[in-house]
Amino acid sequence: MKIKLIRAVVILLVLISNVGCDQISKNIVRQEISEQQEISFLNDHLTLMRIENSGAFLSLGKSLPDPLKSVLLVIIPALLLGWATLYLLTRQVVSAKTQIGMAFIIGGGIGNLYDRIVHGSVTDFLHIDFVIFQTGIFNMADVSIMIGIGLALLGLYERSVGQRPVS
Repeated sequence: MKIKLIRAVVILLVLISNVGCDQISKNIVRQEISEQQEISFLNDHLTLMRIENSGAFLSLGKSLPDPLKSVLLVIIPALLLGWATLYLLTRQVVSAKTQIGMAFIIGGGIGNLYDRIVHGSVTDFLHIDFVIFQTGIFNMADVSIMIGIGLALLGLYERSVGQRPVS
C-alpha cells in the first residue's frame, strides 16, 4: 500500500511540475513578448516568438468549424487525458521509466488543453534552427510530450530486451 501511495505521489508531482513549468513559461511569454516580436539567441539558432495556435500540432485543424474543433481539440483530448491519468494512477503494468514518460506526456497534454479551454488557443514560442533543419514553433508542453515519448519508448524497449529468451 505504501509503495502505491509513493508511486501515485511521484506521478502527480511529475504531472503538476510539467503543467506548472508549461503554464509559467507561457504566462511570461504572454506578458513580455508581443505577437509580432522575435528575440534571437545563439546566433539566431534559438528564437523566441509568440504565436497563438488555434489548431493542434503544426496548426492542424485550425480552419475547422468551431463545434468540430471543440470536439476534436477539447472534449476528446480531455476524456483521453482523464482516462490516461486514471489508468496511470491505478495500474502498474509498465516500467517506472514508462510510467514517468506517460506522466510527462499527460502533463504536456494538460498544459496545452488548459490553454485551449482558458485562452481559446495554445501559446507557442520556441523555434530552433539546427542549420540543416528547423523545428516548428513549440512550447514547453510540447517539450514535455517529446521527453515523455522518449522515456516511455526507452522503458518499453528495455522491458522487451529484458524479456527476450536467451539463445
